[in-house]
Amino acid sequence: MKTSVPDVRFWAEQGGLLLRGAREAASLNQAELADACGTSRTTLSAYEHGRKSPTLETAGRILDAAGFRLALEPKVEFTAHPDGFWVPDRLPRLRVEVALGRAEFPAGHWWNLADRADRQAAYSAVLCDGSPGDITRCVDGVLLAELWAELSLPPPVQAAWEPLMGHGEAWEPPPAAGGGGPPGPRSSSGRTRPERTT
Repeated sequence: MKTSVPDVRFWAEQGGLLLRGAREAASLNQAELADACGTSRTTLSAYEHGRKSPTLETAGRILDAAGFRLALEPKVEFTAHPDGFWVPDRLPRLRVEVALGRAEFPAGHWWNLADRADRQAAYSAVLCDGSPGDITRCVDGVLLAELWAELSLPPPVQAAWEPLMGHGEAWEPPPAAGGGGPPGPRSSSGRTRPERTT
């Protein structure tokens, strides 16, 4: 199953969100960041709103001036399990402040992920009932592996996720009879986010 590639406008908008997020995290206005990286405020505004796309060198210079660096992170692909939950092809990773912050799942229910008992309950709920977006937003792979033996999961969920913990064989969707079956791999947001430099 071939997935469609987002158009140029999509990537320009995603890049704009990345640059604006870095600027806001650095508590800079457009004029301050533009001055620090050697571009004009109007050009930076055009980048942030997706009207123009900077070169990779220019994007790196802007992020550097905001105190960030451009980094690659693996894209996490998801497959629907026949029992109605999602299984990634690798464990997602979160920034520390997100991994130990507050997470909402389901809507209206907040978990304190810094609290081990709350994180254990949240991870159990998200692995059983969460969407790919919920998993990549709430679950950190290292913290999940550390809690794995303590989670209360239905046997199919545990069996499907077990290989990601370094145990057992990877879960594969059953072969489709007549072209049906579960949908193919799904991707999380796939966004490249800036990493804070120290």
